[in-house]
Amino acid sequence: MLNNRRCYLVTGGAGFIGSNYIHYMFRKYGNQIHIINVDVLTYAGNLENLKDLEKWDNYTFIRADITDKEAISRIFSEYDIDRVVHFAAESHVDRSITNPEVFVRTNVLGTAVMLNCARDAWELPDGSYRENKKFLHVSTDEVYGSLPDDGESFFRETTPYQPHSPYSASKAGSDMLVKAYMDTYHFPANITNTSNNYGPYQFPEKLIPLLINNALQGKDLPVYGDGRNIRDWLYVDDHAKGIDMVQEQGRLFETYNIGGHNEKRNIEIVHIVIETLLELLPEDDPRRKNVSTDLIRYVGDRKGHDRRYAIAPDKIKAEIGWEPETTFAEGIKKTIRWYLEHQDWLKGVTSGGYQKYYDSMYGNR
Repeated sequence: MLNNRRCYLVTGGAGFIGSNYIHYMFRKYGNQIHIINVDVLTYAGNLENLKDLEKWDNYTFIRADITDKEAISRIFSEYDIDRVVHFAAESHVDRSITNPEVFVRTNVLGTAVMLNCARDAWELPDGSYRENKKFLHVSTDEVYGSLPDDGESFFRETTPYQPHSPYSASKAGSDMLVKAYMDTYHFPANITNTSNNYGPYQFPEKLIPLLINNALQGKDLPVYGDGRNIRDWLYVDDHAKGIDMVQEQGRLFETYNIGGHNEKRNIEIVHIVIETLLELLPEDDPRRKNVSTDLIRYVGDRKGHDRRYAIAPDKIKAEIGWEPETTFAEGIKKTIRWYLEHQDWLKGVTSGGYQKYYDSMYGNR
């Protein structure tokens, strides 16, 4: 531990949810913690998301692949890790349909490596674990499959797994590994399953930033199938708070579902983004003329497309006191304002220029 600060190992911290979580944790705890961000920097990992932290002595970035046992073991040997928050994963469903092997390698093998390295570092000779060590595995509601379009049924922690895409199957596999380690080795861990996150720093292959970016440029707004698929949306800061609360107050070996109570059909999201852009863009902004419902284009449906996701976060509210604080109406405005104010960031990730940032900052180290 650095100067007696609690030490967190965050995997995938340069990605969307990971970078927001790191910012949240430093806002809350400041100098009380040391965060080690381990990220291999795929297309979705962007160090510019965290460039404001680079000069802090309690933030450390290490470029490493979570499937590389030697590299991960070295981190555990060099630092006294108190908490692992495991975000790192391939996460885009369309990419998993095209290249499922990558998802199995990262999401399943990578999780196995993380579990083994943490266990090696934390386990005592009698099979117990060093005090106050915890591993939190961040997962998705997609492992549960699809719900009826009835507005009445919800995913709960007891819902059987029924993944339908290679992505969700790989995440289900990683969840099961964590469950097995908790059962077999009494390994100190929790699992969280979350609904669709949105907010700053999200790579524009995901629905909301894709819509924002395309609409501003007057490009087509693609909508799968009939556009009536339902997702439960959670503002990313609310998710970060939930993860921290599970780490601090959750019962070991338990799973907690973190949901937003913000169910929307995909076509609703498209119209809300268009309406909010027109509300927020100044009258003299030339991009206003690009933003129109005429851009909506229905495209062939995704293979194995789940109809509805909806999480009941009853357990986490009852046991820990967490509940979503950000309404979708508030969160979507905050999100769109952020993208409007960070057009250089958006241009960088869509052009691939952001990948040069690592070389400029770390290439000679």
